[in-house]
Amino acid sequence: MADSKVSPVPLLKDELDIVIPTIRNLDFLEMWRPFFQPYHLIIVQDGDPSKVINVPEGFDYELYNRNDINRILGPKASCISFKDSACRCFGYMVSKKKYIYTIDDDCFVAKDPSGKNINALEQHIKNLLTPATPHFFNTLYDPYREGADFVRGYPFSLREGVPTAVSHGLWLNIPDYDAPTQLVKPLERNTRYVDAVLTIPKSTLFPMCGMNLAFDRELIGPAMYFGLMGDGQPIGRYDDMWAGWCMKVICDHLGFGVKTGLPYIWHSKASNPFVNLKKEYKGIYWQEELIPFFQAVKLPAECTTVQECYIELSKQVKAKLGGIDEYFDKLADAMVTWIEAWDELNPSGSKAASQSA
Repeated sequence: MADSKVSPVPLLKDELDIVIPTIRNLDFLEMWRPFFQPYHLIIVQDGDPSKVINVPEGFDYELYNRNDINRILGPKASCISFKDSACRCFGYMVSKKKYIYTIDDDCFVAKDPSGKNINALEQHIKNLLTPATPHFFNTLYDPYREGADFVRGYPFSLREGVPTAVSHGLWLNIPDYDAPTQLVKPLERNTRYVDAVLTIPKSTLFPMCGMNLAFDRELIGPAMYFGLMGDGQPIGRYDDMWAGWCMKVICDHLGFGVKTGLPYIWHSKASNPFVNLKKEYKGIYWQEELIPFFQAVKLPAECTTVQECYIELSKQVKAKLGGIDEYFDKLADAMVTWIEAWDELNPSGSKAASQSA
């Protein structure tokens, strides 16, 4: 039997794309080279398409700027945000791989408490390849992890778990705070390394952060739309939140699981809280109505694919959130455009989804 510590072939090397949204040179990849170099990168360049983005030598990548997005999607490019990291979801759409890992360009390799560099990608893959347990909470957290199991009293009928659709990683150093929290705690840093992975229970929403995130594109890809944010929109910094709320209600409906916890990355740079407050201002009070909406969403049994669920969700967004602001009418339309564009670029995926139903 081969030594389990020797891993000459990186996990899922030919089945995973790394998606990075950026406006700057990608020098941060140097630190990630030992972990990322074997994988294919999809770089989504935001902002001025004439600016040249430098990528360190030795990486296998494709780079798309706004001109490319317009060329590939035509009129449907309107659903992809501009001047906002929400543009990353274009990378999800053009990928041909089963899994996606997305990371921000101000995120570096973190160290575990023993001082060892954390291979975030490897942990995400472990999270995705083992089942999730959304129907019954295990007090030893992830039962599939080495050295853990299901505790006494855990129903045997639920121990197979469900497929894991999303692995949500965390951050050391700069926490992912909203602007008001940043303003009152400008010096706060996250130094707590919690060595745990949890399944988020069914019917429980959470704030999804897109800067250290992996998912099974074949299971849940069409639901990972990061909305309309940034240039020309009344809101920003809610792109990953919106995707997380939509994704979670669809996962709950279709019987998939979502995990959060390990792995950690090192988040190096705090964004400007005053700029953030301008972007988040409407979202901070809209979310008080958005969360009850998502908590109450019911998807009909006839919705058996992610696409069908997402189109149904867009109808409910228009019917129930349109009254808050006209932005939600526009967003609901963009949700439909996103699915149409996804199916155009991934025709076999949409057929497979309907056949598997």
